[in-house]
Amino acid sequence: MTDAVVGSPADSLHDDAVSYDVTSSERVFQGRIWDIRRETFAYGDGEITREYVDHTGAVAVLAIDDEDRVLLIKQYRHPVRMREWEIPAGLLDITGEPPLTAVQRELAEEADLLAAEWSVLAEYYTTPGGSDEAIRVYLARGLTPTAEAFARTDEEADIEVRWVDLDEVVTAVLERRIQNPSTVIAVLQAHVARSRGWQTLGPADAPWPRHPKLRDGDGDGDGDRDGGGASGS
Repeated sequence: MTDAVVGSPADSLHDDAVSYDVTSSERVFQGRIWDIRRETFAYGDGEITREYVDHTGAVAVLAIDDEDRVLLIKQYRHPVRMREWEIPAGLLDITGEPPLTAVQRELAEEADLLAAEWSVLAEYYTTPGGSDEAIRVYLARGLTPTAEAFARTDEEADIEVRWVDLDEVVTAVLERRIQNPSTVIAVLQAHVARSRGWQTLGPADAPWPRHPKLRDGDGDGDGDRDGGGASGS
């Protein structure tokens, strides 16, 4: 059994970005929305080969009104055969589109809403052992309706929209009644952030160095894939 390393209270707990020499990299499958990549890299005294989903990344938004109600949408997710309650989200699949612009577009397209205040709420990798998908979750406040409703298609054509008190959504998460990862992370983080006076929020245009495709700091999307706007998470 490995001994645990105990740090002092002053130690900063954080993940580390590292780089290993990639000796080969090939796309073994090209899909409509994302690809599968096989890479071999030097590690220790040898080499390791891994296959993973090569993903554009995505953005999501927790929209909260003046009464602390959260906007949720319910739509069909085919791989898991579920209609899930989730927050609006979408792929970073338009070349040159910054994440903030992308999430503002998604809120307008999925919920017919604009927001005056934007902040970074959370960032995470969906499945770091098998995908490079990174998601940034924003908090949107100061909500107003768009001038016109957006014409939705595919799984978004029959979405159900509901406003739910943040505390009620937290309870639904803790009771495992809703399990969409972006929603779970967003509502729990918002619950804690609110208790701390929202001091943990980041600026809406903050760099996103943890996104594998944005580590040069330009903050632009990477894609133009024919996949629509629905995030996989």
